[in-house]
Amino acid sequence: MSNSTETLVTEFVLLGFPELHHLRGLLFGSFLAIYVMTVLENLVIMVTIRASCQLHTPMYFFLANLSVLEILYTSVTVPKLLTDLLARARTISFSGCLTQLFFFHSLGSSECFLLATMACDRYLAICRPLHYPAIMDSRLCLYLSMGAWMGGFLACFVSMALIFCLKFCGPNVLNHFFCDISPLLRLSCSDITTIEVLDFVAALAVLLTSLLVTMVFYAHILATVLRIPGGASSQKAFSTCASHLVVVTIFYTTTIFMYAQPHTVSPFNLSKLVSVVYSVVTPLLNSIIYCLRNHDIREALVKLLPALRPS
Repeated sequence: MSNSTETLVTEFVLLGFPELHHLRGLLFGSFLAIYVMTVLENLVIMVTIRASCQLHTPMYFFLANLSVLEILYTSVTVPKLLTDLLARARTISFSGCLTQLFFFHSLGSSECFLLATMACDRYLAICRPLHYPAIMDSRLCLYLSMGAWMGGFLACFVSMALIFCLKFCGPNVLNHFFCDISPLLRLSCSDITTIEVLDFVAALAVLLTSLLVTMVFYAHILATVLRIPGGASSQKAFSTCASHLVVVTIFYTTTIFMYAQPHTVSPFNLSKLVSVVYSVVTPLLNSIIYCLRNHDIREALVKLLPALRPS
């Protein structure tokens, strides 16, 4: 019996953006600036939340988790992309490709669950304000965040295990700038029908389940806010959720387009463009939205800055 883990291809070539080869310098500078800003902004959010006692609440605990996740999520793909833009040989080992694939999709799934958890937190804070402190204690916050992280990794485990057992006989050129499922499966010389169906179902389960939960919570929030007498009170109540709602919209719009459809539907050039949006641009937008739209973080940051200046 043949060994199912045998592979003839030991490394892959990441094609990247061959049609934009003449703009490598511009692409490198743009992606580097976006990556540095993403990491710095999320670090600022984490440090501000950690250093400000008034931000030691469940809402900002989950936001700090999201900042950690965004740094890891963008770091899975962007450093390798930057290296490939400067290198002649844009190769990645077989094990490195599967590792990148696993962490990228696991962290993306964790973000889905974490966004749903944040929606649950806002629902309890606005719709059940009297019970909120008793329900959303530190222990439950910890359990919910751990569940979001672990759930994302467990959701991708079976698909990754099956992909590891595939044979890759060549060619070894991946038509993408990172190791994603769709272009990787196209290079396999094994039967990929089962994995394609399983991956499609898993993507639908993660995306649509978490999106449905988020929408249900926000429907209740909206109904509650509309019943609050006085326009100012309603605006103040809903403003606490506005940033999160914008982030949810951006994230799910691009992610569902990519993964909640059969792999043969969209052309690769369009897929790569959308991939840039949700893997590179969206983490930057998320941190900007939370910094600029969140009054509490801006206020805490203003108070924190003088303390950081050398005397």
